[in-house]
Amino acid sequence: MKYQAQLEELRQLVNASQRSEDAQARVVMSLRKNFPDFNWVGIFRLEGKDLVLGPYQGKEPKGFERIPVGRGICGTVAVTMRTEVVPDVTADARYLTCFSETRSELVVPIIKEGRFWGEIAVDASRPDAFTRDEIALIEAAAQLLAERV
Repeated sequence: MKYQAQLEELRQLVNASQRSEDAQARVVMSLRKNFPDFNWVGIFRLEGKDLVLGPYQGKEPKGFERIPVGRGICGTVAVTMRTEVVPDVTADARYLTCFSETRSELVVPIIKEGRFWGEIAVDASRPDAFTRDEIALIEAAAQLLAERV
């Protein structure tokens, strides 16, 4: 993977965290800092039949602090437990428009002991913004978080 240094930073941040919430916040901050094309990075956790917004970096997602499972791209990932890469959100009817500048989205599930716990969502302001290496890094970050949630 291209981003070994960033992965090692994430590993250190997660391992140094006392609480799960701290680990989540540190991962979000690191991803936003290291990848300027990511204009929004956040974590949603499953609570009942909803995804509830946890730590995030970027604009406040008014009206999207809670997303029903199965609704939108984030809600779809909660059902399928598979990474979703949307190269052009304007071409995907599932996309819930939170920010007008978002053009592509990446959502990676956080799986704990075979069960969906939550997800990392990343928005970018240009179409087709996510490389294979960036996707692999976010998936690795989700695995690191799964060990702490």
